[in-house]
Amino acid sequence: MAGPYSEKVMDHFMHPRNVGELPDANGIGQVGNPVCGDIMKMYIKVKDNIITDVKFQTFGCGAAIATSSMATELIKGKTLEEALKLTNKAVAEALDGLPKVKMHCSVLAEEAVQAAIDDYLKKTTGKGLPGFKPHEEPLEEHEH
Repeated sequence: MAGPYSEKVMDHFMHPRNVGELPDANGIGQVGNPVCGDIMKMYIKVKDNIITDVKFQTFGCGAAIATSSMATELIKGKTLEEALKLTNKAVAEALDGLPKVKMHCSVLAEEAVQAAIDDYLKKTTGKGLPGFKPHEEPLEEHEH
């Protein structure tokens, strides 16, 4: 796992933050990339519009685990609106960059956050995120 990965990516891969299930989650989002088999499940606990707790379970490569971990760090304590502004580029930048072939992992992390918020909104307001649709198609071919 050396070479193209930054120290931050390695750190989040070796010591992922907020990993596991959140039994009292009120929003759960799962997204996956059918081509490479990465699956991310994001659990959020929302109280008064603030994400008070967040956990993730990711089945995937090191970059997928690192981006999930960083995404949870970036949205914890934030409002739903702030969390929805999280972009895959912001996740990658927070990790000091990702190799181009792994950028799809940061896109999945962004979508997992959106999917969890979408689920929370459906449960609490009966309406999901307007226009939310995770990518079904792979963005580009890549290798693990």
